[in-house]
Amino acid sequence: MHELVTLPNGLRIVHEHMDSVRSAAVGVWVGVGSRFESPGENGSAHFIEHMLFKGTAAHTAGELADIMDAIGGQCDAYTTRETTCFYARVLDTHLDTAIDLLGEMFFDSRFDEADVASERGVVFEEIDMYDDTPEDLVSERLFLRSFPGALGRPILGTKRTLRAMTGASLRDFMVRHYTPDRVVVSLCGSYTDLHLARIAARFSALETRKSPPFRPAAYTQSFTLKRKATEQNHLCLGFPGLAGNDGRRFALHVLNSILGGGMSSRLFQSVREKHGLCYSVYSFTASHLDAGIFGVATALARENELKALGLILDEIARLRDKGVTAEELSRAAEQAKSGMILALESTSARMNRLGSAYTALGMCLTPDEVIARYDAVTRDDVLALARELLEPDKASFSAVGRLADGETYRTAL
Repeated sequence: MHELVTLPNGLRIVHEHMDSVRSAAVGVWVGVGSRFESPGENGSAHFIEHMLFKGTAAHTAGELADIMDAIGGQCDAYTTRETTCFYARVLDTHLDTAIDLLGEMFFDSRFDEADVASERGVVFEEIDMYDDTPEDLVSERLFLRSFPGALGRPILGTKRTLRAMTGASLRDFMVRHYTPDRVVVSLCGSYTDLHLARIAARFSALETRKSPPFRPAAYTQSFTLKRKATEQNHLCLGFPGLAGNDGRRFALHVLNSILGGGMSSRLFQSVREKHGLCYSVYSFTASHLDAGIFGVATALARENELKALGLILDEIARLRDKGVTAEELSRAAEQAKSGMILALESTSARMNRLGSAYTALGMCLTPDEVIARYDAVTRDDVLALARELLEPDKASFSAVGRLADGETYRTAL
């Protein structure tokens, strides 16, 4: 069972002891991502993630890496549209070092202008890498058009916005947005009360400030094509999804699993197994503070894409018309429950589960509560959600590759 400690400045520490392990995972979660940026700041949250590894007042970037390697630990970070996370996983005998290192990076990073100039080139390469990955590009363009405004802008920013950033501007963004009420420190595995006290002492130094607001977002129907010299055409359909705190998210997870969540899903069995039109076809969900999207993606040869689109739309229509079977419902619920329970054997997975839940929702359901939510999902729940969200008139479309003309795809939809 996890426990929550709230410091006087509002920062939260959530922790869960695992008696059978000799390691610990600790993460600093900040409820700030690309949607909190102004247009000119786009990419700041992700750039800050990079800069916290570039050196502190006490250590160079190389020395920070040497310290973690010397104790056999792992340290990394990532940025999403609404969250930034810095984390480490170490043996319990080295947990003090990991806590101190994360605290040093969080509070004492230099933001040296020479390091900013150097790391800017690294982020440029990261942008180019994603642009060269059509599976990422097609979903990124779908998101950009379906959520015009802050939520839809790219997490990495653009080369134009990144060129204007300086160490001073990045530090200013961090000071304004990294407020205690948005920070959660998550700790799971083998640790003592002394480790919790060490975290509390370090992060009590974060000054209480008011969090800047974020702009609300809502799904908008969209259509976008990007011609690119690829071997396959990458297609992505989008529909409205659910916000992260919507109680129906468990039914949506079940719906997603049945439609395109695995090898037994309807889309995989129809488009790939029965008709042999593609190697990859799947559905996915993305939920945010106030909005979400449900998508279906595939990659295939141009001569197969219209037939595949027809089959995908047929499966969606069948789902909206007749719902799901009792066997499908049971299988999807069991997959969801087993996936969660199996992940609980990992300190990193538990740390991520607690940190992400408290950052986004301010709470985390226990495993038994999650199981109860999945067991409570009915066939009628899934049918109602499919009819509400998967309306053909709400469908968005994104495609990347050696494409036909736009009217061809509009007619197919």
